Amino acid sequence: MLTLIPKEIEKYASAHTIKESNVLSELVKETNDKTTLPEMQVGHLEGAFLRLLIRITSAKRVLEIGTFTGYSALAMAEGLPEDGELITLDKDLEATEIAKEFWQKSPHGKKIKLILGDAIESLKKLHGSFDLVFIDASKSDYINYWNLCMPLVKKGGLFAVDNVLWSGRVLNPKEESDIAIDEFNKYISEDKRVEAVILTVRDGMLLAWKK
Repeated sequence: MLTLIPKEIEKYASAHTIKESNVLSELVKETNDKTTLPEMQVGHLEGAFLRLLIRITSAKRVLEIGTFTGYSALAMAEGLPEDGELITLDKDLEATEIAKEFWQKSPHGKKIKLILGDAIESLKKLHGSFDLVFIDASKSDYINYWNLCMPLVKKGGLFAVDNVLWSGRVLNPKEESDIAIDEFNKYISEDKRVEAVILTVRDGMLLAWKK
């Protein structure tokens, strides 16, 4: 699990957070058993936080960039109303097959629509207004995702972006991904279209409110 918080604190927080559904628990196990990078999965705490954001904002239409095995999509879908919709973008056929299998096990899976393919190309074809966008895909494309999503998010809508502290490597960026995340954070801090804050949740999460 990617986190900057001591494991004991993470466990304590998880133990005192609303429990994840049985389907989500099973999905964690499946992801650990069948994928080579299970740490890519959004964990219990962040999943619960995303679901709470959906409820707080009364979101009905959500966009996710980066599906993996579908944990975050399902966690957010659990917070959506019955007529809510979540569109998630990914190009990984194998991981998203796991996602679809577990969405079908949940009564909330019907709210999720997967679009397979390059996320940037998919974003260019999307229309309509979204209440919330969650970005958790290729780090080198974060700024591109951000700018393509901006016109799709309603005024007063919310952005949530994962991994913005990148295991602390933003303090001394060396690798391409480190540099990309650091540049993204600097870009958003100067973006007058939003009010943004970086939270030390798990591996760092950026929240931004569109003006």
